[in-house]
Amino acid sequence: MSGVAGARRSTAADTDKPASPAVLGAALRGNCPRCGAAALFDGPVRFADRCRACALDYSQFNVGDGPAAFLTLIVGGVLMALAITLELSLHPPFWVHLLLWVPLTLAAVVACLRLAKGALITLEYRNQAREGRLREQE
Repeated sequence: MSGVAGARRSTAADTDKPASPAVLGAALRGNCPRCGAAALFDGPVRFADRCRACALDYSQFNVGDGPAAFLTLIVGGVLMALAITLELSLHPPFWVHLLLWVPLTLAAVVACLRLAKGALITLEYRNQAREGRLREQE
């Protein structure tokens, strides 16, 4: 065996297939997991029905509400710690907390949710994740 042990040899199939975008970059920009066009989202966190460039049907992917609950707890915990720190150190009036934390919470949840949903759909496409099925008898 010559070369680096375990090195992967490129095949014709590897060179014919276009490179899919990086997960984090695709999630940040809302790129289609197949072609890389910026066509994943139809709104702030709503998926489009299909890609405008390659017609990939996004309804076949099941991202669900898991990212929403998970991110709300994380963002809520971080912002609550910041709000308590601000209160204990500076003692601002209540209206300062309202003006600061409500919009910051909404913006953080929407931004993180968009990122998480984009990353999950990209990973589902790359890993060909589907619902669990029993192996068919041959």
